Amino acid sequence: MSKLTDREDLVLVGRVTAAHGIRGGLKIHAYSESVALFRIGEGIMTALPDGSICTMTVGWTKPQGRKFLMGFESLTDRDQAEGLVGSLLFIDKSRLPALEEDTYYWSDLLGLNVYDPAGALLGRLDEVIPTPGNDVYVVKGNIDGREREMLIPAIGDVILSIDIAGGTMVVDPPEGL
Repeated sequence: MSKLTDREDLVLVGRVTAAHGIRGGLKIHAYSESVALFRIGEGIMTALPDGSICTMTVGWTKPQGRKFLMGFESLTDRDQAEGLVGSLLFIDKSRLPALEEDTYYWSDLLGLNVYDPAGALLGRLDEVIPTPGNDVYVVKGNIDGREREMLIPAIGDVILSIDIAGGTMVVDPPEGL
């Protein structure tokens, strides 16, 4: 994992999943619903696959379904872009807009310990999957005595409480999960 994930002043906003086109474009799995966080001309802290860290300047962005296409000013060809596949993208937390009550940034949720109402640890929130109806939380851990993952719908009837400061979430999974 990147050293940037430990920094309190930065937030993970995306991951490079593939090269796009022949001019250095990138496909980005964004942890944001808005391309506005990827402002043209602003720097993005980038944790490269080899473990190095650099700041890259956004040249352009374009939404593509639930993902984004993006180009950095320094990328000019596909080979350069392919070298960034797997990179993690971070911005300064001060660039994030304020949230309404009972809403959270995905980056604040990732890593939370997830418990059932009786207090049994189900695992850690490892990923958030956006869907048209509601997000789905991927919880990985020792569930029912074996390592597995559980998909938890992010809806009010299931998510009982979230304590970011305490690092916990309490869920009441639907029957059959």
